[in-house]
Amino acid sequence: MSKPLLLICVSLLLPLLTSSQKDEFFYSGFDSPGTNISLNGIAEIKPKGFLRLTNETSRLIGHAFYPSLVRLKDPVSGSAFSFSTSFAFAIDPEYPKLGGHGFAFTVSPSKDLPGAQPSQYLGLFNASDNGNFTNHVFAVEFDTVQDFEFFDINDNHVGINIDGMRSNYSVVATYFDGSGTSVSLNLKSGDPIMAWIDYDGSKKLVSVSLSKDSSKPNSPILKYAVDLSPILDDSMYVGFSAATGLLASSHYVYGWSFKVNGQARTLDLSALLKPKKTNIALIASVSVVAFMLVVIAVFASVYLAYKIKTRDVIETWELTYGPHRFSFKELKRATRGFSEKEVLGFGGFGKVYRGTLHSPNKTEVAVKRVSHGSKQGLREFVAEIASIGRLRHRNLVQLQGWCRRRGDLLLVYDYMPNGSLDNYLFADDAKATMLDWARRLKIIRDVAAALLYLHEEWENVVIHRDVKASNVLLDAEMNGRLGDFGLAKLYERGENPITTTRVVGTLGYLAPELTRSGRATTGSDVFAYGALVLEVVCGRRPIEPKAEAEEMVLVDWVWERRREGRGLEVVDARLKGEFVQEEAEIALKVGLMASHPVAAERPSMRDVVRYLGGDAGGMPEMSSPPLDLEERSMTGGFEDFIHSVPSSSFDKMSSPISLLAPRD
Repeated sequence: MSKPLLLICVSLLLPLLTSSQKDEFFYSGFDSPGTNISLNGIAEIKPKGFLRLTNETSRLIGHAFYPSLVRLKDPVSGSAFSFSTSFAFAIDPEYPKLGGHGFAFTVSPSKDLPGAQPSQYLGLFNASDNGNFTNHVFAVEFDTVQDFEFFDINDNHVGINIDGMRSNYSVVATYFDGSGTSVSLNLKSGDPIMAWIDYDGSKKLVSVSLSKDSSKPNSPILKYAVDLSPILDDSMYVGFSAATGLLASSHYVYGWSFKVNGQARTLDLSALLKPKKTNIALIASVSVVAFMLVVIAVFASVYLAYKIKTRDVIETWELTYGPHRFSFKELKRATRGFSEKEVLGFGGFGKVYRGTLHSPNKTEVAVKRVSHGSKQGLREFVAEIASIGRLRHRNLVQLQGWCRRRGDLLLVYDYMPNGSLDNYLFADDAKATMLDWARRLKIIRDVAAALLYLHEEWENVVIHRDVKASNVLLDAEMNGRLGDFGLAKLYERGENPITTTRVVGTLGYLAPELTRSGRATTGSDVFAYGALVLEVVCGRRPIEPKAEAEEMVLVDWVWERRREGRGLEVVDARLKGEFVQEEAEIALKVGLMASHPVAAERPSMRDVVRYLGGDAGGMPEMSSPPLDLEERSMTGGFEDFIHSVPSSSFDKMSSPISLLAPRD
């Protein structure tokens, strides 16, 4: 068939193929008779005709799409049509100034977006398909959380996203008033906002405009040159996707207009927000049940008085720190009333319970309950929220949220099904054999990566102050994750750590300079990490009070064996010699270097990661132990010192509960 004849056939068949597809639709509210829109996730139509994509439930998704496919490309030329859309929206956060997470106008091959995740993915993508050119998704995001993973410019921006969450182009949310002056606009203010998105198929240009009223500004806030022809399929779904994370926002759409190859119809913002007129039938019904309402009001007043008396009081500091605030009722239900059968572990602060959040995903969590009424307990509690609440790393135990109810302070973490590292290192032989050499090396590398992130890669310097085996948790794949940030300190880069009269930590992991200066530094974390490495390789605790005098202090014993030319004899005998000698030698060197009594001689965590990663060529030679170790007596009152200092004290030495996983 010749090409001209083919074009004629296509032109004749095209009206039949597209007869079921519309190129224009208009929603002046979403509760009118005959209104048809496809909802998914937690999206719903509210009684006033507002479309609510999400509510104040964390980590959930809401989708709303026009139910039919819309043809967006010329089937002959393959060029994307021009299109125009306008909509009125509002973002009402759970807590003022803390958005979570945002929403996006979306053009997608699917209206269900299978596999999409909430939080930073906005219900559009997931970790495995984010950025794939095969997604064929075009979105304009209205983002209220700054995600450094995707290089967000701030927590109040509009961005063009193609096939992924890293915006191709983004701008701070603003609008132009009648005089052409740029005015700042807070997306998460809860106020209604008008948005216009236009794609010019001939100029290959996307433009976005915002306003606080129904008048479209003369100048858009965003222009981005892009040809959508390779991105869009011939027919696609158009709509909205929103998601919540640790924090939540209600994302509303009040009205929506869309048109292909033309300008979308104008929306009247004031008419969209006007309350519905009360009809006569409703007034009559209310009159009939007036007496019943009075009776109900009496009971409601009594109930309200009870709720006010027992309510959770939100203080100023609680609005400063970002993770989700759970209700006490929700956590009590998740832990089956804080049942003793759900206890995972306990420590100086209280107990840790396994819980199951009654969300659609039935997420398992670990709930640390701090039953302490002192100011010190509250300070440590806030410190843990402030530090770990904003940290994001694969080798850190993720804080999901918190709860405070009168004297009860609760922290909610990811559940670590394989428990803590010390439960394997010092368990019976059968369980210890699960820690083969490859797993041990992987775990110490994981903890090193976590400390490098805390010391050098996050926006502030974080000093953990309680690195030890019981604070290293193992997930379902036996990956090591550093947890328990109750003693952590944050510093601005370049700021000197403050000196404190309260030495905290656990004996055997405390750097020598801590007992003299009381100043915790990244070097003191490195010392504790060195003790942990020797502990993992040797299968022995840093200090064994019941051991022979020459074997009481692990680092001394390892140095002595190394000096005698028997360095690899210290490797845990339960490995039965099944380990890579070169790797064990490097790990022991790292442990000894990091445990050096002089802080200036210890490597940085960046060097440690490099050495353990296979680049050991730059490691310094270690022919003899430090002078402090050679001259120190192992018996001169040391054992008395060990027994004179508590190893797990709320006020003095050790951290709060460190078990966020099953006990044996």
